[in-house]
Amino acid sequence: MKSAEEIVKELLLARVEARHIYIVAKEGTPMGDLPEAGLAQRSDFIPSLERGVAVGGATGALAGIAAVTFPPAGVVLGGGAILATALAGAGIGGWASSMIGVGGTNSQIEQFEEAIKGGELLMMVDVPKDRVDEIDELVKKHHPEAEISGTEPTIP
Repeated sequence: MKSAEEIVKELLLARVEARHIYIVAKEGTPMGDLPEAGLAQRSDFIPSLERGVAVGGATGALAGIAAVTFPPAGVVLGGGAILATALAGAGIGGWASSMIGVGGTNSQIEQFEEAIKGGELLMMVDVPKDRVDEIDELVKKHHPEAEISGTEPTIP
């Protein structure tokens, strides 16, 4: 725990904002002043939301195209119907899939689950790609055995 506190202090001195540092520990572990990972980091909420919006939007757009192509008797539909069903599908798909994602563990954390249950801490730090090597060195100064992984191509 002390080592994690030292690393967090050094990260803060290296101008990594506290809101970009997250620590996952075994349930019931006293975290003290360490920044605990929130719902967005512990669950698959964000990836599930993204998938749901994409799939729901596409499904809604297809439903809109079908409705415009084969309108109910006596009803004239324009392009707005496609937009409306796409937006409705994206909203419903995003909501439904994010509810599913909230219930599960973050798929990137699963590989560390056994170590976490064994009492080890998982530290996640969001930094721009050009700072990954710098942060890697800072962490390995305290823990040479630390694994640096999980860089995301969509995070700048």
